[in-house]
Amino acid sequence: MSTITTNDGTEIYYKDWGPKDAQPIVFHHGWPLSADDWDTQMLFFVGQGYRTIAHDRRGHGRSAQVSEGHDMDHYAADAAAVVEHLDLRNAVHIGHSTGGGEAARYVARHGRERTAKFVLIGAVPPIMVKTPANPGGLPIEVFDGLRKALADNRAQFYIDFPSGPFYGFNRPGAKSVQGVIHNWWRQGMMGSAKAHYDGIKAFSETDFTGDLKIIEVPTLVMHGTDDQIVPIADSAPLSAKLLKNGKLKVYEGFPHGMCTTHADAVNADLLAFIKS
Repeated sequence: MSTITTNDGTEIYYKDWGPKDAQPIVFHHGWPLSADDWDTQMLFFVGQGYRTIAHDRRGHGRSAQVSEGHDMDHYAADAAAVVEHLDLRNAVHIGHSTGGGEAARYVARHGRERTAKFVLIGAVPPIMVKTPANPGGLPIEVFDGLRKALADNRAQFYIDFPSGPFYGFNRPGAKSVQGVIHNWWRQGMMGSAKAHYDGIKAFSETDFTGDLKIIEVPTLVMHGTDDQIVPIADSAPLSAKLLKNGKLKVYEGFPHGMCTTHADAVNADLLAFIKS
């Protein structure tokens, strides 16, 4: 397997597909998944002549199940370690959900000289949890509920979550896809329960306002109106306003897992943005 070891001794797994001299596209996955969640996009962009890279976040997928470091600062530093190991330049960074937060912190703190463009898809910034400064956020009890479900019966929770709100399969008339649900469960169960438990705090309580304000590269913010995991009203429009060079694209009726359920539309818009 392709791995690197970070400064704190954590082994991080990554995929690196396509021509080594092509423009790199780096994908940052959502919670509690792995680089495999980007397979559809990676295959598409390899077919378009790009170099595609995705890593498993620490404690996720095939990366080491370390006890500590499950916070956005470590996530971003781990991503930077992969980028620097591969010496990626002029890269496009694409982050979905929690991966959007990771990518925002990476670009802001580590990657401004190596990044050409940036994309947020159904992403957690600016901040998910309700606070006095973020009155439109989700109550902390929502995230406490996720922690309880994970601790009580992670295996069942990781069936229920993709079967329902993640892909919008709980909507009237929606046709669930069993392979998609099983693949979500497979990816989730590969990872560490502790990393996933700690990661809920990381994705819900981290404030990315400062990161977004200093990112200057062209940024596309993509979000579905039927996102039941990261509600659009308190995320995408706010992020787009904070970014110096942000563009918001809203998708009517698309769910949180839109990269899977509506891959053709997502891939086409990503390609157009990267080429623009």
